[in-house]
Amino acid sequence: MTFLDLANELVAGCRDGREKENLSRLYAADAVSVEAMDMGNGRETVGIDGIRGKHDWFDAAFEVLESTISDPMPHGEDRFGVIFEVKTRNRETGAVDEMKEIAVYHVADGKIVREEFFYGA
Repeated sequence: MTFLDLANELVAGCRDGREKENLSRLYAADAVSVEAMDMGNGRETVGIDGIRGKHDWFDAAFEVLESTISDPMPHGEDRFGVIFEVKTRNRETGAVDEMKEIAVYHVADGKIVREEFFYGA
């Protein structure tokens, strides 16, 4: 899989609801995920199982009502960015919220090795 194939597949998987399936296909086993702020478990998560746990937490906590996901924006051949705009409903409180974040994915040896999320406070 080329760098652009990987970037396009990540976006396609996010659009189609295949994010978790793509973790084992597109990510290195020791990939690192970094949030802009601490959500209660620290900002950094290391490894596929930890990243999968983040996805599980999000799916359990929020219902996605709408989403727009940009095409990947390459930066050389080792990084690309994606803009996510998501409207969610908190499953516990029912509160509806809209969020926008930029994700930067770092690629090495054909796998995502680091993802970083940027969003407003």
